[in-house]
Amino acid sequence: MSGAPVTPPTKKASAIALGSGGGLITIISAVFSPIAGLVVLLAALGTPLFAIMGGAAEIAWLQHAEQEYRHLRFIAPTVLDSHFSDSPILVTIPLFTFVGYMLAEANTPNRLVHAARSLLGWLPGGLAIVAVIASAVFTLLTGGSGVTIIAVGGLLYPALRKQKYSESFSLGLVTTGGSVGLLLPYSLPLLIFALVAHVDFIKAFKAVVVPGALVIVMLSLYAAYVGVKEKIEREPPKLSEIITSVWILKWELFIPVILLVGLGTGLTSIDEAAALVAAYTLFIEFFIYKDLDWKKDLPRITKAAMSMAGAIIIILAMANALMNYVVDQRIPTDILNFMLAAGIEHRWQFLIVMNLFLLVLGMIMEGFSAIFVAVPLILPFVADLGMRHPDEKMSPFQLGMIFILNLELAYCLPPLGLNLFISSFRFNRPVASLYRVVLPFAGVLAVALVLVSYIPWFSNVAVQSDIAAIRAQAEKDGLPPRDAWMLECVQSDPNDPQPCSAEDRKKYGSHGDAPAQPTIDAPNPARGDCNPDFEVCPPPGTSPAATPVPAAPAEDCNPDFGPCTDAGTAPPPPAAPPGDCNPDFGPCDAG
Repeated sequence: MSGAPVTPPTKKASAIALGSGGGLITIISAVFSPIAGLVVLLAALGTPLFAIMGGAAEIAWLQHAEQEYRHLRFIAPTVLDSHFSDSPILVTIPLFTFVGYMLAEANTPNRLVHAARSLLGWLPGGLAIVAVIASAVFTLLTGGSGVTIIAVGGLLYPALRKQKYSESFSLGLVTTGGSVGLLLPYSLPLLIFALVAHVDFIKAFKAVVVPGALVIVMLSLYAAYVGVKEKIEREPPKLSEIITSVWILKWELFIPVILLVGLGTGLTSIDEAAALVAAYTLFIEFFIYKDLDWKKDLPRITKAAMSMAGAIIIILAMANALMNYVVDQRIPTDILNFMLAAGIEHRWQFLIVMNLFLLVLGMIMEGFSAIFVAVPLILPFVADLGMRHPDEKMSPFQLGMIFILNLELAYCLPPLGLNLFISSFRFNRPVASLYRVVLPFAGVLAVALVLVSYIPWFSNVAVQSDIAAIRAQAEKDGLPPRDAWMLECVQSDPNDPQPCSAEDRKKYGSHGDAPAQPTIDAPNPARGDCNPDFEVCPPPGTSPAATPVPAAPAEDCNPDFGPCTDAGTAPPPPAAPPGDCNPDFGPCDAG
C-alpha cells in the first residue's frame, strides 16, 4: 500500500530552520565557548559522531587550564585502561553483530513469524501479540531496532492489514516493536551499560528478565484489547501446523540455548559464548538451511557487520576519551552541586529530571553513545543520593533498566525518535503521519518506565538470591559484604564499596570497615596450639609469661638485607673483606 508522498520543505521553512540553528549555535558559543559552538555546528552538518567526540576530547585537553596537561596523551589512559581495553564485551560486540546480520539476511524472520503465529494466533489479538514477541526476539538476536522494523515489520504489516487491523494500529505496532527487544538478556545496550557502570553483566542479564517481561506483557495486553475492540477474527490452532513450524525453526532455537547453557554453567565467558553462537549460526545458515551462499553472501555480510561493529567500538573509545576530560574537570560533581542547589534532593525528584534528560538524549543521540555520555554524569548523583538518604538508594540494576527503557521510549517518541524515520522509509509514509499512531504504544512504554523507576522490586528481584548468597559467604568469612554492596546500590568508587543500608552502616561503619575481631586468649603450651611462624612459642613446661620477648629492632633496619640488632644498640661494624674479593661470586672473609 503506497502512502502519501513526502512533501519537500519550502524555501521559507528551510530558511527558518537554518536561522534557528544558527541562532542556537551562536548562543552556545556565547554562553559556553566558541569551541562548544564549533562542535555543535559539526554535529549539525553530519560529521561522524566518533570524530566529534575524539576531536572534542583533543581540543579540550589542548585548552586545559594547566599547562602541564595540554598534551594529547591524556585522551588515552581510560581507553587503554584494562577495564575498557581488556573487556570481553569489545570482542562480544562484533560477534553478536555478525550473528545479527546473518539472521537478518537469512530466512529467519519468515520462520520466526510463522512459528509465533501458529502458537499464538488463536489468542485475542493473536497476530498483534505475535508481532510484539517476534519483534522483541528478533531485536535481541540482531541487536538493532532498525533491522527489526525492516525485516519483521515488513512481513507483519501486510499480514496485520489483511486481518483487518486498522492502519494506524498496524503502523504503530511495527514501529514500536522494533525497540522492545532492547530490554532482554544479552542485548547490546545492556552489555554497554554493564561495561560503563562496572556492573556484573551475568547478573545484569538476570535482572533484566522481569522488566523485559513486564514490557512485553503490557504491550501484548494492549494488543489483545485492540483485537477485541476491532473484532478481529482469531485463527484456530492447528496442532500439525504448530509442530511443523516449530520443527522448522528448531536449529535457530538453539541459539539462546547455547548462550544460557554456556553462561549459566560457567563453562564459557561472554565472549566465548558469543564465538560459539557465531560459529553455530554460520554453520546452520550456510550448510543446513542453505539460505545464504558461501561465496556470494559471506564476504558481503562480514564486511557490513564488521563495519557496524567497528563504528560502535570506535564511538565507545572516543566517548571514553572524552569522559576522561569530563572526570578530570569534575563536571559530574559540578552537575551534582547544581542539582542540589536547585533543590533536587530526593529520589522522586531526581527520577523525573533524569528520565526527561534521557528521553531527550535518546532522541538526539545514537543509543550506545547516549549510554556512554550519560552514565558517568548520572552515577555520582545516584551514589550521593544513596549516601545521604539510605532509604532512597538505587541499585545499578534499577538504574540500568531505567536507561534501557528510556532508550526504548526515545526511539519511538515524536518528533525525533529513530524508529519513526526508519518506519517512514520502510513503509513510505511521511514522518509526521507517524506521530499520532505511535502515541498509544509510547504511553504503554511510559507506564512501564514509571513502574520500573519507582518500584525497585522489578529490577532487583531476580538477583536477590545472589545478593543473599554473597552476604552469607561474607558473614562466614568474617568480612564486610562489599560484593553485595556493589549489587545493592550505586557506588561512587567501585574499588571501595560503601555500605548501602542504615543497618550495615551501624554494623560496619560509614566507610564499611571490617568489624572488630574477637580477642584471642594467649595460647596454652599444654595444648600445643602455638605457631612459631606467627609468635614466640614458650619451651615445653614453661608458661607464656616466662618466655622472654625479643626487643624491637631499630626502626631503620630491614631484615631482608642483613641482621637487625635490638633498638638502641649499634650493630657491630662488618669486617673488611680482602681487596681482591668480589662478593658477587662468593662470600668474602676478612683477611
